[in-house]
Amino acid sequence: MQATFSRTKRALFACAVLAAGTAFTGLAQAQNVFRVTTIPEEAATEQVRKFTPLANYLEKALGMKVEFTPVSDYPAAVETLVNKKVDLVWFGGFTFVQANLRSGGKVVPLAQREEDTKFQSVFIAKTDSGIKTLADMKGKQISFGSQSSTSGHLMPRSYLLEANINPEKDFRRIAYSGAHDATIASVVSGKVDAAALDITVWRKFVNENKVDTKAVNVFFTTPGYFNYNWSVHADMPADMQAKVKAALLALDPANPEHAEILRLNRATRYIATQPSNYKGLEAAARSAGLL
Repeated sequence: MQATFSRTKRALFACAVLAAGTAFTGLAQAQNVFRVTTIPEEAATEQVRKFTPLANYLEKALGMKVEFTPVSDYPAAVETLVNKKVDLVWFGGFTFVQANLRSGGKVVPLAQREEDTKFQSVFIAKTDSGIKTLADMKGKQISFGSQSSTSGHLMPRSYLLEANINPEKDFRRIAYSGAHDATIASVVSGKVDAAALDITVWRKFVNENKVDTKAVNVFFTTPGYFNYNWSVHADMPADMQAKVKAALLALDPANPEHAEILRLNRATRYIATQPSNYKGLEAAARSAGLL
């Protein structure tokens, strides 16, 4: 009887170990695939262009197949990591906060770009619009990016409120473009009078001559704040978390292959980050009524 009980206990323990080893379904170890996605800050084709070289780099660094798949919207990026459908996500600061709250504190930020320690948003308008200050936006049609965007909504809204401007009361109409490139297009086309977006996307468009700054330009730049990061679920094995983090931090601008990855990611380099860096964003979101 005792021997039978011991065998039963051993069998139950073995099952528990097996269950723990396979709990993180996102890794899909049976298929040996590591899945990566990002918030859709730009069009899906641009996301694929930007992040496929990084996926190829991670494939070599991790020694397993890596797949990059765009998602349809910001909430989808949150849900895919919370539900462990993917292994690594490029979050904005606000989507990181949302995912961390949704998961009960089980989202781990591994690395951020050096630029993300003092990130900024810009407000743009047509240069002949008469809009030169935040106050000039009153009574106008305004566009933000996604409602879940840090640089395209949360922080611009936060600074508007700080300037005693209530978007719902003071603007004639509020639109949400869904992505930063669409935000720029909405001002260029005249669909809205002014808009807010990620400063790095704006600079990219200017540098690539995709926008005429004589016709549309920046009239206000926000102070700096913490923003984007690469995050994983806390249920990912610690050794895998360490490998992913080490691979991101090892990207070296002196290496031509790495330099191209960093250029596409609009990064000088990646540095370590931590959850406490995003407490200010959580507080701003609560103050703005977005949490």
